[in-house]
Amino acid sequence: MANLREAQKQMTRRLLLQSGLEMFRTKGYAATTVDDIATAAGTTRVTFYAYFSSRSELMKALIDEQLNEVLRRGSSPEQGSTGQDLGATVADGTPEAIAAWLRRTADSWPAIRPIIRIGRDAAVVDPNLTGLVERWMEEAISEIEDGLTTAGRFEPHQRRFRGVLAMAELDYVAQNWDRSDWKLTRDQMLDELTTSWARLLT
Repeated sequence: MANLREAQKQMTRRLLLQSGLEMFRTKGYAATTVDDIATAAGTTRVTFYAYFSSRSELMKALIDEQLNEVLRRGSSPEQGSTGQDLGATVADGTPEAIAAWLRRTADSWPAIRPIIRIGRDAAVVDPNLTGLVERWMEEAISEIEDGLTTAGRFEPHQRRFRGVLAMAELDYVAQNWDRSDWKLTRDQMLDELTTSWARLLT
């Protein structure tokens, strides 16, 4: 019985997260209320507050949990969360390993994009969310730096900045791929990204 109750609680929480994401996407973060989210989830504001103290907390959970789940990132005491294979991919440094990681990541872009976009929009109107997405990006940059350190590649002062360049490039392409006409097929885009990352990181 306890297990069933716990499963129901997890299901309600997930439903609130999904409803929040959908409401933020359709109405915008600023225009979405707690009541909107609760109604969309088929529940009440009382139930909402049993799981989240505010819209901000729900938005943080979307970044901390759903985004990390999509990208198969785990919790890390050093960095908040960690992509278990990003640092290893960078340390490996072969074009094949980089291409495989980028391809897996690109497969997740349809799920990643709305969370990142909403997180950035929310940070503009909600001071509690300032830097939320950027902190998450910093974790990925740290993983690249760790991979370069493990491989002994580049001078120490170069490693973090090369991670910044690589993630800035990836983030821009990921956020704009679905609404830009760059005259490239998906495979060609991934080939170009792989070439650029290999040049930056090896």
